[in-house]
Amino acid sequence: MLVALLVGAALTACGEESAPRAGTGTAVSSTAPSTPSGVPDLGAAEEIALGIDVPWGLAFLPEGAALVAERDTGRVLRVVAGRAPEQVYQVSGVVARGEGGLLGLAVARDYAETRWVYAYFTGADDNRIVRFRLDGPQEVVFSGIAKAGNHNGGRIEFGPDGMLYVGTGDAGQTNRSPDPASPNGKILRLTPDGRAAPGNPTAGSPVYSLGHRNVQGLAWDRKGRLFAAEFGQNRLDEVNLIEPGRDYGWPEIEGTGGAEKGYTDPLLTWPTSAASPSGIAIAGDTLYVAALRGERLWTARITDTELVDPQPLLRDRYGRLRTVAVAPDGALWLTTSNTDGRGDVRTGDDRILRFPAK
Repeated sequence: MLVALLVGAALTACGEESAPRAGTGTAVSSTAPSTPSGVPDLGAAEEIALGIDVPWGLAFLPEGAALVAERDTGRVLRVVAGRAPEQVYQVSGVVARGEGGLLGLAVARDYAETRWVYAYFTGADDNRIVRFRLDGPQEVVFSGIAKAGNHNGGRIEFGPDGMLYVGTGDAGQTNRSPDPASPNGKILRLTPDGRAAPGNPTAGSPVYSLGHRNVQGLAWDRKGRLFAAEFGQNRLDEVNLIEPGRDYGWPEIEGTGGAEKGYTDPLLTWPTSAASPSGIAIAGDTLYVAALRGERLWTARITDTELVDPQPLLRDRYGRLRTVAVAPDGALWLTTSNTDGRGDVRTGDDRILRFPAK
């Protein structure tokens, strides 16, 4: 059963972001490690860092420190509670224009042995994925994803199977999304060295699912199911349950109503005014969705077949929300995105928040 949440009447295009703003990168709080429980305390916000320049990607090192990507500077920062953020890497070749720049980060599942960190960024000619060690050069593992001023996708995550999953956008050309030969408007599934992963729907192809407009959120539940957040155009944003080989309908369908035409319908939708969803995360049986234009954190309960009881939290408290992630200690981390050219900048923006596990 599909759940549609209709909040508010304004239905306008999702326009995501644009210009840069520099930050100071200040540490503002300290906290003791939490005992993981899968239940973040959303009433106990801790400001971990202030003055970050358009924080986008966020990934955790095994010991719990976070790596944070600054979209417009190309810097990778190491963020630890109670300390000033420290630049630990500079990704070369980043061209930050419009919604492009240094986007997603992922840490290799075997980081303790390989020390690999992965980054998705917009370069001079395309969007691409590189990997690097914090003390070494970067190497390209996947390239040729068309770029544009918007719809660059950018989220990368390692799945439970050890493969690298990549959310891409249509780069403003809708015909790319249903085209199996294009990497745009897709969720890609790659090996850690950037090849098409074994077991993909089409042998030798990196495409895992297609018919997407702009995917910026990927997360797995405890059953190993993949969920993805997707920007709508004028009507409805989506959260989809991703299954291999499925077509999610863009540009023929926005929101629900595509099943009778052979497309896969979303589990959850919102008007674009209430969401514009970027990062997502799952803790226990709760899905968390960071909303940009909606300026709130959505939650929904995950059941065997549905996403139910969607709730808007932190509404208008911190402005635009970009990335949400669960730390190794069970805490929920959240980044704002008010210095991206579309937000109302508040003193201290952009900031990184931590909500400890109960």
